[in-house]
Amino acid sequence: MRSRITGTTVAASVLVLIVLIVLLAPWLAPYPPAEQNLTERLAPPSAGHWLGTDNLGRDTLSRILDGGRFSMSVAALATVSTCLLGVAIGVLSARRRGWVDEFLTRTNDVLLALPEMVVALFVVAALGTGFGPLLLALTVTGWTPFARLARALAYDVSARGFVEAARVVGCRSSFIVLRHVLPHLAAPILGQAALRFGHLLISVGALSYLGLGVQPPQADWGSMIASAQPFADRAPMGILAPGLVIFTVALCVTLLGQRAARRTAPPLLLPAGTDS
Repeated sequence: MRSRITGTTVAASVLVLIVLIVLLAPWLAPYPPAEQNLTERLAPPSAGHWLGTDNLGRDTLSRILDGGRFSMSVAALATVSTCLLGVAIGVLSARRRGWVDEFLTRTNDVLLALPEMVVALFVVAALGTGFGPLLLALTVTGWTPFARLARALAYDVSARGFVEAARVVGCRSSFIVLRHVLPHLAAPILGQAALRFGHLLISVGALSYLGLGVQPPQADWGSMIASAQPFADRAPMGILAPGLVIFTVALCVTLLGQRAARRTAPPLLLPAGTDS
């Protein structure tokens, strides 16, 4: 029986390939990413420069490879930090209930109502540019979806029979959370994390495009698009190449996240009294 190649398989394969290329960028880049050659500025794609050069004669392909490490690293770390913070707040809200749940839920609702990019702009503007402020800004604005999902899931799991049984026999709350609640949250939270990674990657690019991310001469996909925009008529590849990479990575991760979300959806719809 012939195996069927699905969109998920293609997305996973493309994503793994891009990640490997980015990780091996120091060895795969044909030129040093910051090396300037003003005699070849805004050169079109050729055998010597596959994606052409920018306004300072720097090789576009080399800068995309080098910039990918920054863009994807920030997005990955922001995904982990927002996931951990959001799950912790969501589980705490579901377990404590009362005024703690009310306060955390209302705080979550307020932050969800605010545009993430506007809040991130204020945070970066207040703390300055660079890796740390950018990561903090994305964490501050990105934990709310995880908290809402974790709270709903934790409420559902906490009402099930095996959790009630553990509580009756005297198990500590921390043990119940670690042993029974968090394992049931893992799969849907991972699906949400994949979706958020694509969103955060675009946010990193947007903030860098506005000059609030990495600073020259460090390459970054968003800042590359910004610096190439004034020369788009002469060297369109400076915009198209990094933009296409951002789009491809975000699309692949989103497809994988949606697939994971569909696979984990049915168990979440079981009635609260059903043990699994």
